[in-house]
Amino acid sequence: MPILSIFKSTVLLLFLVFTSCKGQQKETFSTSEPTIEAPAPIKVAANRTEIYLPLLKEKKVGVVANPTSVIFKENGHTHLVDSLLSEGIDVMQVFAPEHGFRGTADAGEHVKDGMDTQTGLPIISLYGKNRKPSKEQLEELDVIVFDIQDVGVRFYTFIATLQLVMEACAENDIPIVVLDRPNPNGHYVDGPTMIEEHTSYLGMNTIPLVYGMTMGEYAKMLNGEGWLENGIKVDLTVIELENYTHDSEYHLPIRPSPNLPNDTSITLYPSLGLFEGTNVNAGRGTEFQFQRYGASFMDSTAYEFSYVPEPNFGSKYPKEESKTCYGKDLSKTQRMNEVTMEWIIDAYNNTLDKSKFFLTDGFTKHAGTPLLQKQIEQGMTNEEIKATWQDDLESFKKIRAKYLIYD
Repeated sequence: MPILSIFKSTVLLLFLVFTSCKGQQKETFSTSEPTIEAPAPIKVAANRTEIYLPLLKEKKVGVVANPTSVIFKENGHTHLVDSLLSEGIDVMQVFAPEHGFRGTADAGEHVKDGMDTQTGLPIISLYGKNRKPSKEQLEELDVIVFDIQDVGVRFYTFIATLQLVMEACAENDIPIVVLDRPNPNGHYVDGPTMIEEHTSYLGMNTIPLVYGMTMGEYAKMLNGEGWLENGIKVDLTVIELENYTHDSEYHLPIRPSPNLPNDTSITLYPSLGLFEGTNVNAGRGTEFQFQRYGASFMDSTAYEFSYVPEPNFGSKYPKEESKTCYGKDLSKTQRMNEVTMEWIIDAYNNTLDKSKFFLTDGFTKHAGTPLLQKQIEQGMTNEEIKATWQDDLESFKKIRAKYLIYD
């Protein structure tokens, strides 16, 4: 073969190889996926000891705490009180809210004063003879630390405990340090708004059923809006969360109370918690608390699901005890973004004797208004009822916006 032909063939071969490789490189580059960094884990305020321990050094400290008051570590967690003592903080006494310091009391069950067997510290109940610390109980203290996990629902009593502790601190010139924790229902605001004439320990202020704030934010609002008794102000310090926003999904590693065992119960609680103001069982006395509802007096032909409540941890005397309850299983429900009346309307419509449904005054205390019961009895739909909430919700959101810490 002539040299010129060999040369042309070689050039052509090299060109084809180069073109092929270039195409492969381009294809490989175009199909590669960008690296996406996972969001930084949320750091609860209790873990930010470098910020708040200096505020407690050489002071006599009182702690408002329950089983959720923990500092997380790689191999588990330690209780805040134990951690403070190990750091040389002079913890004088513990104040226990509903369910007690170690969390074994039923909902609504009085908690007695006593002594913590693990630390020897005196325990003063804030869910017994008194719900507000007295002057005598505070007289030896220099500062109060408040650290309790909330779930963001108005009738969940820990925000009432916060308010009364803040009032007591203000009246006795004692500063309070609130260690903030995420609100698992903090991503929305919804539900009927409490009206002033029906305020109680199940709702002390004119706020919606779901208020979309952390404990720290809510404490700022109590102080800023003058909602403490006589409009007094407390010396308040909020230790903030890290890497948290109101859209963050947060799994509670410790149940915040005996009958909220998991994320499903917590997301359903704003809607199913209203059953506490009725004679319908909302899963207490089963292992699916606030994940189902039913009653023996509901129409058995309307439901395929039934269950029998029996006494268990956190519910010594459940509604409809040992009776077959007909209703619905909601244990597969995903994270919710609203309060719905669908289930309570369904239960009411399928109650054979309507006089057995609502508890006297109990439903109004939970709803915050007598109007909701009337709307259900009148046959209004979920959408019609929710439409009546909107003006109040918009008014509250304007107040709430002034105190939000997290975007």
